[in-house]
Amino acid sequence: MSAVAPAPSGTTLPPHLTLLYRGPLASCDYDCPYCPFAKRRDGPETLRADRAALERFTDWVAGQEAEHPGTRFSVLFTPWGEGLVRSWYRRAITRLSHLPHVDRVAIQTNLSGRAGWLADCDLSTAALWTTYHPGQVSHERFLAKARELAGMGVRFSVGVVGEPEHLEAARRMRADLPGEVYLWVNASEGRTYTDAEAAEWQALDPHFHYSRRPHPSRGLPCRTGDSVLSVDGDGNVRRCHFVDTPLGNLYDGSFAPRLGPRACPLTSCDCHIGYVHLESLDLYDVFRGGVVERIPAGPVTTLPLV
Repeated sequence: MSAVAPAPSGTTLPPHLTLLYRGPLASCDYDCPYCPFAKRRDGPETLRADRAALERFTDWVAGQEAEHPGTRFSVLFTPWGEGLVRSWYRRAITRLSHLPHVDRVAIQTNLSGRAGWLADCDLSTAALWTTYHPGQVSHERFLAKARELAGMGVRFSVGVVGEPEHLEAARRMRADLPGEVYLWVNASEGRTYTDAEAAEWQALDPHFHYSRRPHPSRGLPCRTGDSVLSVDGDGNVRRCHFVDTPLGNLYDGSFAPRLGPRACPLTSCDCHIGYVHLESLDLYDVFRGGVVERIPAGPVTTLPLV
């Protein structure tokens, strides 16, 4: 177990802290042409570094029960590649799910790996943010995995990228998924949707209008940098994945004195893991209790197109 330095004396953390963690892992078993993430096969050295970094991060979160007993945590793993095919991600989620000061731990995944390991998790804490990629996996295979998760009692959402060629596959998946499973749609990066096109996607995901266009954000209050942080494999802390300005390091505690409310410095925000934290939107109410895993608080009903 790695040694973790305590935060500087006198520093405090907020009552709840959400950490978006992304380590060196970049390899994926899928090669989606619309994905902005670089796809490559990681070598042994990178995989060893990713494993060590993840274990160090997990140790740090575990140690906060003693260091900051008043703070509760949620963790979302957002790897460039596919994490759940790596045993260390499965172990990290299992371990974190059993920590009494962790409210939620989730990971973005294509669901290509096995699901049986989730039986060892505390399923009141562990959750999955899954994405269905037509063309990379058959309808039947993905649906079988989703039904397995539902049968196990796992909290999960299912998403699709709003490419025109995916519309019929998304409709079929929505029809066959258990009714309580939320299917979300991400607007394809750089694509402009006509009202008619958007209406087709909103019929599947009544919250699609949040994804349809980038959200103006410059100067607006955002929870990132205060109660939400981005952490990389070296422990460098930033307010979110999209703002490069460092706040310090997780492991030497230098980030803690720099936490606090601040306005967004960017012109706009067009990714859910960013704009969900904008205080100008109502998404913390929409996803109350499920912000990390992207699950709405109540029954999903059709909303007006905007």
